[in-house]
Amino acid sequence: MAQTLNFLAFDLGAESGRAMVGQFDGRRFVQTPAPLSEVYRFPNVAVRLPDGLHWDVLRLWSDLKQGLGLAIRKYSGDLAAIGLDTWGVDFGLLDRDGALIGNPYHYRDDRTDGMLEEAFRCVSRDEIFQQTGIQFMPINSLYQLLSMVIHRSPALEVAETFLTIPDLLNYWLTGHEVCEFTNATTTQCFNPVTGDWALSMLAGMGIPTHLFPSIVEPGTLLGPILPAVEDEVGAAELGTLMVIAPACHDTGSAVAAVPARRPNFAWISSGTWSVMGVEWPEAVINPHSLHFNITNEGGVCGTFRVSKNIMGLWLVQECRRTWARQDEELSYDALMHIAAEAPPFQSIVDPDDGEFLKPGDMPARIQAFCRRTHQLIPETRGAIIRCALESLALKYRWVLERLEELVGQRLDPIHIVGGGTQNRLLCQFTADATGRQTVTGPVEATAAGNILMQAIALGQIGSLSDGREVIRNSFDVRTYESGDKSRWDEAYARLLSVMV
Repeated sequence: MAQTLNFLAFDLGAESGRAMVGQFDGRRFVQTPAPLSEVYRFPNVAVRLPDGLHWDVLRLWSDLKQGLGLAIRKYSGDLAAIGLDTWGVDFGLLDRDGALIGNPYHYRDDRTDGMLEEAFRCVSRDEIFQQTGIQFMPINSLYQLLSMVIHRSPALEVAETFLTIPDLLNYWLTGHEVCEFTNATTTQCFNPVTGDWALSMLAGMGIPTHLFPSIVEPGTLLGPILPAVEDEVGAAELGTLMVIAPACHDTGSAVAAVPARRPNFAWISSGTWSVMGVEWPEAVINPHSLHFNITNEGGVCGTFRVSKNIMGLWLVQECRRTWARQDEELSYDALMHIAAEAPPFQSIVDPDDGEFLKPGDMPARIQAFCRRTHQLIPETRGAIIRCALESLALKYRWVLERLEELVGQRLDPIHIVGGGTQNRLLCQFTADATGRQTVTGPVEATAAGNILMQAIALGQIGSLSDGREVIRNSFDVRTYESGDKSRWDEAYARLLSVMV
């Protein structure tokens, strides 16, 4: 019998972070009682300062150490490795002494307003896409950096090193200043053709190219945790604790854990954002992918995630926050119940309309969109949530059709992973809107994929396909079959009419 190994995964999302342990016995994650055990969970909230919206990265670092210490004590120091993943695009800058220069900005901060147009004045839209293959979104690191150039940020003048958020945390853990491939690709500063930073494009925008460090592949052993960290978390007497860079972008880890049995499937990583795509052996950079604003982010084991970001359950989350401020806090289950009882197909919005990006009164914005597009205005909370969910499922269909055009193959089934799999109403809507069998699970796909890549790095799993068999052996999945598609076809035509 193979030795059971304990792998620790830190998964930091836009709302919370968690430390998860998977006990791998050579075939599956041991059920104790679940395949993954949560050791520690902590909030991740934006902090608004006079100069803008920031992440509280020092609080995250403190929580990471707290989770590491708890895991060490719970498993008596018997941890095979540690890996972490986070969201993409955001970053910290280090000075020449390796000290962090200021608190990292939040991607929803408004400093990037108008930066796409500024970028196109320096380098053409076509050239940016040819060099990066990344969809144009104002949140991308490229436009955050350009904003610093245009506003003559003093931080940029003294910065020596650019590190995305997981790379920054890995640096504090190990002392190694590197960028992991999957997260580096989210920045729109990386060239997937050359396999290096897009230095000529960056220089064309006045962004200092010396900032960008070496890039490492997912599954790279970064090294042991620093002695000072060992002392703080109680690991000094336990021997070496190795840190591995899995897919440090959370979607990259989530897609690694898709329990697919065959190629040519579509996947959706569903949470605050929905990311929908196909796993492909190379980046797809051509006039069609540019026209559809498709992105080519790095995957694991020599793959790319040809995909598109969709606004996702952010619409529901912001509605819930708005109503909580007004009177009462409704659970997500309660919201889904009233949405299921609301009349179908009353109004349709484009989830990716720019008005929905920033925090604020989401119910009023959804109503304003419907008013502007001459539709029935949803008045009740159930109607507003149903509008958001039906619109999201229809946008999945639009993205699926674009992906199939790009790769020239039918993509079937659709695999949904992540926290959004718990929203059964949206999952059924997805099957109905697309006419495809939809398989959901695992919920904790990001942490599972993180651990899977740690096990591959240590030679405990031989390949990605072997890893996906481990996922199938370890987690339950749920299958949704499509129903009557005719009414969804009518609603889809309405989505196309309101998309800009």
